[in-house]
Amino acid sequence: MRIRVVSSNEEIESLSKGEKIIHLAFRPSNKDIFNLVQKCPEMKAVHIPISYIKTISDSTRIFLEMQGISLLEGDVWGHRKDINEYSEIKQEVFDRIKDLKKDGLSEAEVLNRMERDSGLSKDLLQFLMKGKKK
Repeated sequence: MRIRVVSSNEEIESLSKGEKIIHLAFRPSNKDIFNLVQKCPEMKAVHIPISYIKTISDSTRIFLEMQGISLLEGDVWGHRKDINEYSEIKQEVFDRIKDLKKDGLSEAEVLNRMERDSGLSKDLLQFLMKGKKK
């Protein structure tokens, strides 16, 4: 699975309509979120760093919810935008989640273990576990 990393609001216009998950590495305004939703009608989630997500207005949160778009908190660690505009979630992450569930671990235990082992945020892992990866 690929997460499109967007570093500034100027990049929104260059996005493909088919983007599913977008990580905003800047503090978005309400207008930026609206433009993002307009540009990417197939979007399922917006991933935003913890320091920025706290500034998202209630009206924007409601707007995203009405559009069926999840607002996820977290960072994309170790990603270099100058090398690749996408951050990849490898198939091994999905396989490991499946194996842990098969071993009988609760959702909370799977989340805790995967957060520690993969470095992915809890919100993103919960989103992936719900099967919204398609």
